[in-house]
Amino acid sequence: MTALIIAAGVIGSVVVAFVVSYNRFVDERQTITNSWSNLDTELHRRYDLIPNLVDAVRGCAAHERATFDATMRARAGALTAKSSPADRSGIENQLVAGLRQLLAISEAYPDLRTSGHFLDLRRQLVTTESRIQAARRAFNGNVRAYNRRVESIPSNLVATTMRLPPAEYFEVDTLVRSTVAAVAHF
Repeated sequence: MTALIIAAGVIGSVVVAFVVSYNRFVDERQTITNSWSNLDTELHRRYDLIPNLVDAVRGCAAHERATFDATMRARAGALTAKSSPADRSGIENQLVAGLRQLLAISEAYPDLRTSGHFLDLRRQLVTTESRIQAARRAFNGNVRAYNRRVESIPSNLVATTMRLPPAEYFEVDTLVRSTVAAVAHF
């Protein structure tokens, strides 16, 4: 009888530990989803600034039409993207490459660099880029915590049993980081 009670206690403890671990995974997945939503909001803030930046630069540098068109195509692609963070980073890199060219063009026009409207847009872009980087760090931190649990013993037993895959990071290449630095120097 005592052996039966001990066995039931051990089985009950294992079941409770499994349920608690699974619920932590659910909580962490929701945290990742929420932090991705916050990051996506900041990315959309950037998308909303782009047409205004293009228009401001276009007024001074109408002959740079290819750059304007490429930037607006990249923006349109980013707006419609509903892909994973890993896939989305490629789209974002294209968009930032266009922004980088746009900002480089603006350097050649002193009238544009002193325009109050353009200076305000540039300040908004710097603020937005900082917010994007902060949101990206928060998202990737949440992904790291979740992935650590997916790969660590004993929680990996729960992850394997429930078929919980690792989450994807939102990676940003060197071009994006250097663009943020270039924008910050304005």
